Amino acid sequence: MQNTPEISKILQRLEIDVTNPGAAIGGQWIKNSGPIIESRSPVDGELIASVSEVADEQYDQLVSGAQEAFKEWRRVPAPKRGEFVRQVGLELRKVKDDLGTLVSYEMGKSLQEGLGEVQEMIDICDFAVGLSRQLYGLSMHSERPAHRMYEQWHPIGIVGIISAFNFPVAVWSWNAALAWVCGDVCIWKPSEKTPLTAIACQKVVQRVMQQNDVPDGVSCLVIGEAVVGKKMAEDARIPLISATGSTRMGKSVGETVGARLGKTILELGGNNAIIITENADLSIAIPGAVFGAVGTAGQRCTSTRRLIIHESIFEDFKNLLVKAYAQLRIGTPLDQKNHVGPLIDQDAVKSYQHALQLIADQGGKEVVAGGVLSGAGYESGCYVKPGIFEVSNEMEVVQTETFAPILYLIKYSELEEAIAIQNGVPQGLSSAIMTTNMRESEMFLSQEGSDCGIANVNIGTSGAEIGGAFGGEKETGGGRESGSDAWKAYMRRQTNTINYSQELPLAQGIKFDLG
Repeated sequence: MQNTPEISKILQRLEIDVTNPGAAIGGQWIKNSGPIIESRSPVDGELIASVSEVADEQYDQLVSGAQEAFKEWRRVPAPKRGEFVRQVGLELRKVKDDLGTLVSYEMGKSLQEGLGEVQEMIDICDFAVGLSRQLYGLSMHSERPAHRMYEQWHPIGIVGIISAFNFPVAVWSWNAALAWVCGDVCIWKPSEKTPLTAIACQKVVQRVMQQNDVPDGVSCLVIGEAVVGKKMAEDARIPLISATGSTRMGKSVGETVGARLGKTILELGGNNAIIITENADLSIAIPGAVFGAVGTAGQRCTSTRRLIIHESIFEDFKNLLVKAYAQLRIGTPLDQKNHVGPLIDQDAVKSYQHALQLIADQGGKEVVAGGVLSGAGYESGCYVKPGIFEVSNEMEVVQTETFAPILYLIKYSELEEAIAIQNGVPQGLSSAIMTTNMRESEMFLSQEGSDCGIANVNIGTSGAEIGGAFGGEKETGGGRESGSDAWKAYMRRQTNTINYSQELPLAQGIKFDLG
């Protein structure tokens, strides 16, 4: 391995032996015979490690192991399943610094964001522990005398989790922690761009499983390219697929799973906007907009893509943005003084450059120039400059999601117009308004306001907390993960009616007299 000594030590402490195969049934690592996948850091372009992809026979072994584990795991009382998740959270606390650093180095997000992602895993474990004692069902009054009706929730089986590179571990934990306390077992296919962080998480879970005699197949890991995700989507043994990624990928997964009448949780693209009204507190609006646009180098599904600014403050706000962008430090995300790290790989850089060309071709006006950085510190070729452009919302490039730090400025005159612009894209994930006017904020949050799954007032579009259900509408997929009652997606609902009388009255007053 040609990685830095610090990363080598972190891999050792996280017990990542890169000679291990890239698939696991709990604590049992399967010997893979598939192609080799290289994990290269976008920070410096160095090869961190190589892992092997799962082969067909190993995939079937994985699913069979999960099926057998489910038969046993579903019989474990939910609070005891919660105790397992509690201990996973404790183990994550122990490795937070090392795992957060590895997230930063393998994915390219800032060290603070890498540590924050691990904290998010810890938080969802805490949430799931409480949830394990709150898997409530309703009790209903029957129209028939001496009858009782209620509903209960049962585990659904295997949950297939397909996660993306931009949150290489947190989104898995959103699904896994809830699925485990619900009585499900999990098969996780992480992004092939970030396999090492996934292996590190599996190692953490393995330790807790062994300490608690948890069946091996409760937590399974499968490393592979998109073909493995397609195999999971087609597999009728996996009743639920939770997939995070592009809208194009989500449509394919949704169609495939739907064809076999399976269930999906789809967390797909975002084209998120902040409305900046004339009543905005600019001391909040400027940092909220800048972090939303450049955090994680614009590679969050909740990244701010569009600023819809009132005409009376448009020029002043634009000038403040230009000054703020001039202060951005771009460089290795392991240095906490830097604000912007690299894009994930060269394909992402090409997509960014293509978007810049489209902006120019379609009449966008440059405010802060973009471009690819080179020279000392930028050897990986993945560092780009955050750019700002004045555009119209109808431009084709504005209607699509570019996973890069490109920010569009759009002018408006009336709030109804701003909301229409905000909603006037195919995606519907996150949205925000900056205002000190109560009427403006309430209109934005009303049924005539934002059509997104997330709508914020006086905070940006990114940085969702695990307590609320996360997800969006339209081409964002409609799924919900994490908090609130998102747990219901991981279970099947059953309605029960009990007759404790000595008669058999029928519903709706129907009579059936046999004489």
